[in-house]
Amino acid sequence: MLCGALPTIPASRMLLLASITDFFLDPIVNAGTDFIGTTGLPAVFILMALESACLPVPSEAIMLFAGSSVAAGDLSLFGVVAAGVLGNLVGSWAAYAVGYYARLDLLEKNRLIHVPPKYLKWADDWFERYGDATVFFTRMLPIIRTFISLPAGIAKMPFWRFTALTLLGCIPWVLMLALVGQAVGENWEQWRGHLHYLDYAVVVAAVAGAIYLLIRRRRGNGSAPETP
Repeated sequence: MLCGALPTIPASRMLLLASITDFFLDPIVNAGTDFIGTTGLPAVFILMALESACLPVPSEAIMLFAGSSVAAGDLSLFGVVAAGVLGNLVGSWAAYAVGYYARLDLLEKNRLIHVPPKYLKWADDWFERYGDATVFFTRMLPIIRTFISLPAGIAKMPFWRFTALTLLGCIPWVLMLALVGQAVGENWEQWRGHLHYLDYAVVVAAVAGAIYLLIRRRRGNGSAPETP
């Protein structure tokens, strides 16, 4: 059954999920937009840093609103993009550090969580092979972009390589949102709703990918020859 086509999500469930998401995120978005309205670029920097530090601050709403502020003449496009990208970078450093030191203190020394060394080696090998592309491209995907810094830190990806890839990956995402917000102006909230569907598509793709990797790993283990 797992190898078959994944079931589609009914529209009613999509709407319910959107309502639940909005219930939790709307107060954060309202506080964030008020913060930007009163503080300007420093607020964009702080909010985007919090988002990349794995806190529930939606970058879509923040940058769309910042872009609409550009259309209103309150902020500059260069300013909001620079503040958003630098905020993302600083927040990513924080999440990377959490992953890096959590590995040292919790995983390798097994103080609280027991993780067999073979799994840590598997993560290291995987990041050594695919880490560059993963960090770069996932910075342009909603949801996943927020959390990719944690496994990069756990896998001890070289810090400055992580920094360069994160910086390069953040620029297209932040610039795209700011430009959309500038183009739609006061209709930024409507476009934020449209981007929910991209979030759901990313979640479905991530789940499908995880299932595929799990099946592939189990089949590989099952077909491995026994050592005498």
